[in-house]
Amino acid sequence: MQVKPKVAILATGGTIAGAIDSSVVTTGYTAGVVGVEALIKAIPELVNLADISSNQIANINSCDMNDTIWLTLSHKINELFLTDIDGVVITHGTDTMEETAYFLSLVIKSDKPVVLVGAMRPSTAISADGPKNLYNAVALAADKNAKGKGVMIAMNDKIQGARGVVKTHTLNVDAFSSPDFGDLGYIVDGKATFYNSICKACGKNTPFDVSKLSSLPKVDILYTYSNDGNAVAARALFENGTKALIIAGSGAGNIHKDQKNILKELLKQGLIVAVSSRISAGLVAVSDEDKAFGFISAGDLNPQKARVLLMLALTKTKDTKKIQEYFLKY
Repeated sequence: MQVKPKVAILATGGTIAGAIDSSVVTTGYTAGVVGVEALIKAIPELVNLADISSNQIANINSCDMNDTIWLTLSHKINELFLTDIDGVVITHGTDTMEETAYFLSLVIKSDKPVVLVGAMRPSTAISADGPKNLYNAVALAADKNAKGKGVMIAMNDKIQGARGVVKTHTLNVDAFSSPDFGDLGYIVDGKATFYNSICKACGKNTPFDVSKLSSLPKVDILYTYSNDGNAVAARALFENGTKALIIAGSGAGNIHKDQKNILKELLKQGLIVAVSSRISAGLVAVSDEDKAFGFISAGDLNPQKARVLLMLALTKTKDTKKIQEYFLKY
């Protein structure tokens, strides 16, 4: 008798665990009200894929995701991978799924698969997408060929890598893509096919160890925009404990001159500043002059993912040259 893979499902809430007293409404529901056991029970076919265990880590709307839950997830997953668990599935809201996926990709010290999954329609909706997505996610986590692929997202039959994936639609079930990198593959009838690999350097090979951390450095994001005149927000954040800022620049990382002048002052006072872009794809270009001031290029990471990497970088160093190396490598 063939032994089935062992997959642990860690639940954090989201639309996949959402409900509303209507089968035709897909907005205005309450996220994070259905427990993980109910999600599993609704898909009896899961037992054909793997031996399933589960744990309710949280049950929230993912717009409320926080560092505490991230650290709890990372600690739990690293513990599970010291046992005979073959893969982990995380049910998660789609709003911040890409951030959680990227964070975990940098801190999980194993090459066993971690798969995040969610839904765009609540569990009570006509043609809810959660059950099929969860089935696919378990199939992917149980697939021996998924080992070494890094942290992944399984949504709408697609496999996306944590490094490149972004949410690109507010409501459509086809809500995730990887504009710069492309999909890792797809899942059909519970079978995964891979045709790409995007893991630049996964957690097993990164210097970021959060096993003894109970919090992360405070990093915030600010947009630049036309008539961005006084930079009050940058000063206020710095004066209230922000250690670093990600600037969502225009174009290839340009910053309004008035905001940049304030940022230059704050850099001299110890603020760390990394420049991303509010554009959905492409690289940020930081001039030699701005590098000399201490500005860091976030490369092709969007602002929310750049924030994740900068928080982890600050657990290791405040040296801007070393942080720039991290952005180039991870």
